[in-house]
Amino acid sequence: MIRIVLADDEHLIRGAIAALLGLEEDLEVVAEVGRGDQVVAAVTENDADIAVLDIEMPGATGLEVAAELKQTAPHCGVLILTSFGRPGYLRRALAAGARGFLAKDAPVEQLAGAIRKVHEGGRYIDTELAAAAMAAGESPLTPREVDVLRAAADGASVAAIARTLHLGEGTVRNYLSNAISKTGADNRMSAIRTAQDMGWL
Repeated sequence: MIRIVLADDEHLIRGAIAALLGLEEDLEVVAEVGRGDQVVAAVTENDADIAVLDIEMPGATGLEVAAELKQTAPHCGVLILTSFGRPGYLRRALAAGARGFLAKDAPVEQLAGAIRKVHEGGRYIDTELAAAAMAAGESPLTPREVDVLRAAADGASVAAIARTLHLGEGTVRNYLSNAISKTGADNRMSAIRTAQDMGWL
């Protein structure tokens, strides 16, 4: 029996996925959580073989959880299940240690097959998402440019971003200017939207 922890902050979707997986003879959902920061404890307490994670969750993103599980529970395979088919997410998920990446609207038979493949030590990546990620290429943003764009996402001033990231205001302006140029945007909010749409943030 493959023991699964299912993490999704949308209760209805989580319940539906759990019910459908429960119909498979070799799969058992041993825990359901609605926050990313609850996953590691649930995996440990239930000796889970697989963690099926949403990307966007309160507490911690699925990508952050995947990286943490890689360190704390390397025996537990990670499969990202997402409604966000953003090219950058796939690259970041694989870098974080996820071995599966699948769209939420996939048929349950496909999800069950992906779980089995990851449990066997293989990889399962949605072909359409993989093709989109290859076509989009790598993120042109440096890690520091990403930090600055994230800090700017809620409309923070240059001075506030500088304080938050312990940088000089001129340095922040340079990072913002570089990010705007690299994303082909007209301003920082447009750069943030582009980076979010591509899954780079």
